[in-house]
Amino acid sequence: MMRTLFTSIFLLASVNLMLAQQENCGCCTEDHTAFDFWVGSWTVTNADGTAAGQNTIEKIENGCVLKESWKSAKGQFTGSSMNFFNKQSGSWEQLWIDNQGSHLKLKGNRKGNQMILSSDEFTHTDGKTYVNRITWTMNEDGTVRQLWEVLHQGEVANVAFDGLYKRAK
Repeated sequence: MMRTLFTSIFLLASVNLMLAQQENCGCCTEDHTAFDFWVGSWTVTNADGTAAGQNTIEKIENGCVLKESWKSAKGQFTGSSMNFFNKQSGSWEQLWIDNQGSHLKLKGNRKGNQMILSSDEFTHTDGKTYVNRITWTMNEDGTVRQLWEVLHQGEVANVAFDGLYKRAK
């Protein structure tokens, strides 16, 4: 009898603890995990198969933020980004900053097996307006393709980067 009572109390306490942990998890929704396919350590190649660099994406801040740490193949170009799901806007946001003084702000959402983030419209030195659109595609073989397109009036004007991510060994 005491053993059954003790077991019941233990199970009830365990369930209450699990529920409390879930309630305290501010980033445990499906939206917050939509970009988890990019988490890991990666070797990145260009579309022609040449080495592009190394990238590590890790979850930080109790899983609320994806932090990217990029290093080019020759090691001269580095950059970092912070990626998070913004509950207020209902979209993913990225802030990229690199060692060349450049930055890029993106926002968007996952559609199927792709995370598609775009910048606000900007005016280039040629006087035309453009939008940066970066698409990460989760492939069936576990690789991830990152395609960075520069759009003018909705059409692709330039491909800034086309890379394939393979898990580092």
